[in-house]
Amino acid sequence: MRTVEGFKDYELIDADSGERLERWGDIILIRPDPQVIWSGKRQDKRWYSANAVYHRSQSGGGYWERLSKVPDVWSIKYDDLTFRLKPMGFKHTGLFPEQAVNWRLAKELIEKENREVKVLNLFAYTGGATVACLSAGASVTHVDASKGMVQWAKENAVASGLDGGKVRWLVDDCLKFVKREIRRGNKYDAIIMDPPSYGRGPNGEVWKLEQQLTELLQETGKLLSDNAVFFFLNSYTAGLSSTILNYMVKEYVVGDRKGEVFTDEIGLPVTAKGISMPCGNTTVWMKK
Repeated sequence: MRTVEGFKDYELIDADSGERLERWGDIILIRPDPQVIWSGKRQDKRWYSANAVYHRSQSGGGYWERLSKVPDVWSIKYDDLTFRLKPMGFKHTGLFPEQAVNWRLAKELIEKENREVKVLNLFAYTGGATVACLSAGASVTHVDASKGMVQWAKENAVASGLDGGKVRWLVDDCLKFVKREIRRGNKYDAIIMDPPSYGRGPNGEVWKLEQQLTELLQETGKLLSDNAVFFFLNSYTAGLSSTILNYMVKEYVVGDRKGEVFTDEIGLPVTAKGISMPCGNTTVWMKK
């Protein structure tokens, strides 16, 4: 497992009885996590003085209970990057902190190139990977089906001082965009994709990862340039094992390209428990 290090503004303080106790800057949140199947003593006092708790509803979804003043929007930093946060529906804050391990790897690989690397970020959400790649000197095409998420990503870029001309912000269905880019003959030196298990496109298109991942990988692999640097595939889908993801990337994306392919869990250290919490898988291809 690759575990996040050096994220001073985020901390997974504890995990117990189906919930996480987290610090986001100065804000303490309690959020549900179905992986936390153990029960123990909640010795950290912040369990009882959190700023807000997310409660699941038996009918689906849930709601935030604000126990003390929580800003509508606040910011945290990771390295030289700044992210704007806010409590959202379905327990989210607008950032997946475990992805910091991939932001750091992407930056390292880009900076080694000593050239402008052209990056495609698909299902790009609020732009964590986008701003990381921009900060390393890459140009980025940022694609997400949600207009609101693309706007949020723009705000993160501005907050990080990276709102220059090296980024294209696109609200689009990712697979349709990929197919159009193939017809246009466009290529990218690096591709990052973080497809959801289930979702809808900007025109209501239904997305189910297990049904569409093969086509997505087959088509997206065609966009890698002859001098490609890396390809990242993130997955939070429980039914897709690391072995399956590794095979599919090798089969449909890498082909005869030389380089290293590996799949591993990414995770967050749990301060109180001395363990790391798994938070999905990433399959990486990077050139030799």
